[in-house]
Amino acid sequence: MHYVVSRPRVGVFIDTQNLYHSARDLLERTVNFETLLRCATQDRELVHAIAYTVEREGEATARPFIYKLSALGYKVRRMNLTLHHVTDGGKAIYEGNWDMGIVADMVRLVDHLDVVVLGSGDGDFTDIVEVLQERGKRVEVISFREHTAQKLIDAADRFTHLPDIDQALMPARQPRPEKATDKSAEKAEKVEKV
Repeated sequence: MHYVVSRPRVGVFIDTQNLYHSARDLLERTVNFETLLRCATQDRELVHAIAYTVEREGEATARPFIYKLSALGYKVRRMNLTLHHVTDGGKAIYEGNWDMGIVADMVRLVDHLDVVVLGSGDGDFTDIVEVLQERGKRVEVISFREHTAQKLIDAADRFTHLPDIDQALMPARQPRPEKATDKSAEKAEKVEKV
């Protein structure tokens, strides 16, 4: 007699802005989204992996990042920043928030998932975590402990501190060596001749 054991179906929802800013602010590093996806789906059947990005309209610098996410297997959902208001000092304040979009996607996919993995530390997700659990789903959160709301950690079935995942962060950038100016090169050459 053969038994068919199905693997849990998982959906991965990554708030790239939340993780990017946490990694940068805390460790001056960037997230390895390939490792993150591998960790989130380990021994499970991936149904959907969605990465949510925010960018300035017409800004081309985000394109390589978006292409990389797509190549890794993420469906990328993009949003342009919108002008929220201008301060008294004339500084423009922009906003771009995917919270409702992430929640809507979770609700759309809930009947096709056994496990939901959220890559964000935003406490606003606590209510949807509890709703998903009431529907019999396991919810896991991967984020930075220092930037994750305690109520979200408490609500999750499992919380993973992202830096605890091997290779979850890209290597730190090494400062570029400064090029010697022509004058300093001339001085060094004169010293060698003496």
